Order: sequence, then C-alpha cells, then structure tokens
Amino acid sequence: MMRDGETGAALLAVLILVAVLGALAAGAFDRLRLAMAVEANAATLDQARAYATAAETLATARIDDLVAASPSKTTLAGGWHGRLVTLPLPQGEARARVTDGGNCFNLNSLVSGNAGGLLVTRPTGIAQLVALAGSLGLRETDSRRIAESAADWIDSDQIPNPAGAEDSAYQAAAVPYRTGGTLLAEVSELRAVANVTPSLYKVLRPWLCALPTTDLSPLNVNTLAPGQAPLVAMLLPGRMGLAEARGLIEQRPEAGWSDTTQFWRGPAARGLVPTGDVLVQPQVRTRHFALDMTVALGDAGLRETALIDATTLPSKLVVRRWTEDE
Repeated sequence: MMRDGETGAALLAVLILVAVLGALAAGAFDRLRLAMAVEANAATLDQARAYATAAETLATARIDDLVAASPSKTTLAGGWHGRLVTLPLPQGEARARVTDGGNCFNLNSLVSGNAGGLLVTRPTGIAQLVALAGSLGLRETDSRRIAESAADWIDSDQIPNPAGAEDSAYQAAAVPYRTGGTLLAEVSELRAVANVTPSLYKVLRPWLCALPTTDLSPLNVNTLAPGQAPLVAMLLPGRMGLAEARGLIEQRPEAGWSDTTQFWRGPAARGLVPTGDVLVQPQVRTRHFALDMTVALGDAGLRETALIDATTLPSKLVVRRWTEDE
C-alpha cells in the first residue's frame, strides 16, 4: 500500500511520461506531415517535368513545320518569333515562347576546331566580340581582355593571348582553378574567366550565347530586329557603324532576303562587303531555336530553357536547363 508521498511521486512520473510520449508523438506526426508534403511536392514536380517534356515535343514539331514550309529561308512570317503560347493543363498551365537562338554572339566562335579535338584561337571571333562590346559602350582595353581571356579559356594550348590568361593566371588566385580547355556549355561560365567583372558581364550577357559549334555566329538576317544592329556591325569591325547596320536590317524586304548577296547589296552597306568566312557568316535560315517555358501545376512551378537544333529535320533538343538561361 502506497503512502501519500509515494502516490504523488507515481502520479508525477506518469504525467512526465505522458508529456514525453506526447512530445515524441507530436514530433513524429510533424515529421510524417513534412515527409508527405515533400513526397507530394516531388510528385507534382515530376508531373510538371513530364508536361514540360510533352511541351518540348510540341515545340519541336512546330519548328519542324516552320522549317519544312520554307526550307530555304526563315522569316518572321506567321508571328512565331517571341509569341507566348499558353497550354492548359489539369490544375495548371504551361507557357512557352520560341525565339531565334542564333541571333547572338557565339562565344565558342572565339576558337576554331571541334569539341574533343584541337581548339585554336580564332582572331576573327575575337575581333567580332571586341567590336560588339565596343558598340555596347565598353572600353577597347576591357573588351580585348575579355575576348582574349575567353579564347584562352576555351582553346587547347597553354600559351596566353597578349591580353589573355591561361592556367598560370588562375592558379595564382586565392582559390586556384584551371581553364576549361573545351567549348563552353553555358554563357554563365564566362563569369569564371579572367577580366570579366560582374558589371561587364551584365552589359554583355543579353548579346551572348554558347552554341554547340565553333562556327562564326550564324546570324539570320531575316529575323534580326533593328535593335540588334550591334550584331551586324560587329561583322565589319571599324568599317560599319550602328547606323549603317540598322539601315541594312530596316531595308529587309517584307518576304525576307532569299540569299545574303541581296543583303550585302543594300544601300546602307555602302559597298562594304566582307571577305572570307565572314562573307557567308550571315544566314537567311535559322539553325538554332531557343525555347523558354514555365509550367505551373498547383502550388508547384518550374522553369525550363532549351536550345533546339533545326539544321536537319527532324529538329533535335541539344540543350535543356531546368532554370533560366543565365
């Protein structure tokens, strides 16, 4: 038979035990609720990715139709460029936009050669990037350092360009690292290159791309906007100004140019015709299309950017990012 003090102690022990069990149960239920929420979110994101993949298929099919309807040239006819298309989904929607993915400076054109092989600095590519940066207001010294350093980052050798930087420059940093020695997969890699400051990168970024080829930037003169005149002016560094470049674009026939010979014969060109590789650099047909898509599904959402190669049909998805192309 318990005494009064012992009864109180037993009751206190029971109360403490109940409190501990209650806390443990509350914690377990909280973890279970969190695990179920994580699982539900993961399932929703998986479903959103599945819808995004389906939207990719639709986009490539539309691009195939566009190219097949006019295999010799790609124009702005039909209003496809930059048009926002909304696709209704159960409990959400997908929004997709397709633009010309080649009307930009291809950073990989700073070298010549093929991925996996010997990559050699290309002076023409460097001169075009320097000219483009100059048109955007950058000082020539900054422009040349960026262009030559980026070429050194990509090329196969360890011999720095006069204003460039190879491994020795990066290994002297507080956190040593090395150059890539291969083609850039993303424009954002440029931020790791010597002489590229955040402010300079911000100015250049809207005009750059990293196509999976070392070809000189394949500008489609049938889809360029007048505001993209710096991309045309860079083809003839020091010889063509922004006014002439804009004039060339604005003189485009309503149905587009059938070949680049007509483009270079425009009055704004003033007889300034390039030679060598630059002569055939402008295109009248788009080879790369950029896809920008968002998928909203319930409380979940995702962003996808992709690059579609339509050099040959059927077109192929060559780059996919589950984020904005930075």
